[in-house]
Amino acid sequence: MKEITLKIPDQKFDFFMNLVKELGLEISEKTEIPEEQKEIVRERIESENQYEMISWEKARQKFEFKDK
Repeated sequence: MKEITLKIPDQKFDFFMNLVKELGLEISEKTEIPEEQKEIVRERIESENQYEMISWEKARQKFEFKDK
């Protein structure tokens, strides 16, 4: 069995998923993160000063969101 990865535009995702189901193809939604990327995140977490971190709620307030 072969495995492929596709990038589907948001507006065509529902159509594509219905097509895949109609064709009887297997759908796997698991996302594997390479070990080297996990290690980078672990190193960043360990090196951060916990006292300088802020909550997501406070960080979100600093963002400016545009209306679509």
